[in-house]
Amino acid sequence: MNSTVKEARDWARRHLDTLGWSGSDPETVDAVLLTVSELVTNAHRHARSSAQLVLTWDSRCLHISVHDASADLPTPRAPSAESVGGRGMLLVDALADSWETRPCPHGKTVTACFRPSSAAS
Repeated sequence: MNSTVKEARDWARRHLDTLGWSGSDPETVDAVLLTVSELVTNAHRHARSSAQLVLTWDSRCLHISVHDASADLPTPRAPSAESVGGRGMLLVDALADSWETRPCPHGKTVTACFRPSSAAS
């Protein structure tokens, strides 16, 4: 899906609803939606690119992948009281079970993994 931040969040929520997580694991749903927002925002703001969002469920982990056209890899930055931004990847790092970045011939893909709570699996 090629999307704006709101469209990406809404699309992801519909997919989480089909997995049944909205009722059984609302905290993970909130973390996933915040991560989708951060990754798509980063694609638009820092890569100055569209964001291609893919969600993949492999029965153990929900993979949230966002591809953009920039080869610059994201890195969490130390928080600063003087800066109003720059905390997105720190949030992703804190919320996701794991995350990684893979360079591609036409940019990069950032993937965050979320495992449902035992009640949702």
